[in-house]
Amino acid sequence: MKKRGKTGLSRLIEATGHSIRGIKACWQHETAFRLDVLLCLILSALSFFVAESATQWLALIAPLFLLLIVELLNSAVEVTVDRIGREHNEMSGRAKDSSSAAVMLCLFLIATTWGAIAWTNFT
Repeated sequence: MKKRGKTGLSRLIEATGHSIRGIKACWQHETAFRLDVLLCLILSALSFFVAESATQWLALIAPLFLLLIVELLNSAVEVTVDRIGREHNEMSGRAKDSSSAAVMLCLFLIATTWGAIAWTNFT
């Protein structure tokens, strides 16, 4: 059975509104997301001084967007798990730990990418 609802441009506008609400909610309720945004803003500004080409610039910026995407997903997992119940549950803990690990891996990716490009350009 086909889902009825908005189509075309009106659906895109509605979906964009949902996305903006999600970003606002994450900003309002997640300190880690606000810190990640601050880190991304600082590194984005620095990227113009570190990169020597458009390709290097893209390599510096792409993992920053990935960090924000993964942090949004991490927050979604945490909210969903907390919605189900706050009592300790091993599977809930694994879900939260796994999504947190994804954020940590993004931070490692940023550090290694930035380190490699900075090493290449400044040594």
